[in-house]
Amino acid sequence: MKISEMKQALTGLTTVSFRLPEGTLLPPHFHVTEVGLVTKHFVDCGGTERRETTANFQLWEAGDYDHRLAPQKFLGILKMAEKTLGLTDDLAIEVEYQQATIGKFGLAFDGTEFALMPKQTACLAQDACGIPAGQFALPQLQAAACTPGGSCC
Repeated sequence: MKISEMKQALTGLTTVSFRLPEGTLLPPHFHVTEVGLVTKHFVDCGGTERRETTANFQLWEAGDYDHRLAPQKFLGILKMAEKTLGLTDDLAIEVEYQQATIGKFGLAFDGTEFALMPKQTACLAQDACGIPAGQFALPQLQAAACTPGGSCC
């Protein structure tokens, strides 16, 4: 989801809710503790220099059970971040939420609530690493029965 899509979705809502990938709703008293501009400057395993810029939201919950973030307040936070940080409408959004460790998610909207979407890693230089395209998709790795001393790892 991009900033522009988030703003459009918020204008039509009366409440803001987020759903975790397994279906659990975040408690309604969650906070947006940060809106950030994150730039990642890196070299992939094939030696290609890359830059990636995203908008980052950090969601958090505390014991203040009467807290509710209204859509207009969220829009105000976004507008402040646009002015202060230079967020643009075309930036993709990543969301951080505390679980066993800080979880990092993509974001989608189903017309009623926002959905935290799982993110996955990938080799960006498969040709340079000698990995045949599509051979090692994540579901295949999860289904494999790797054991210590086995030949799969």
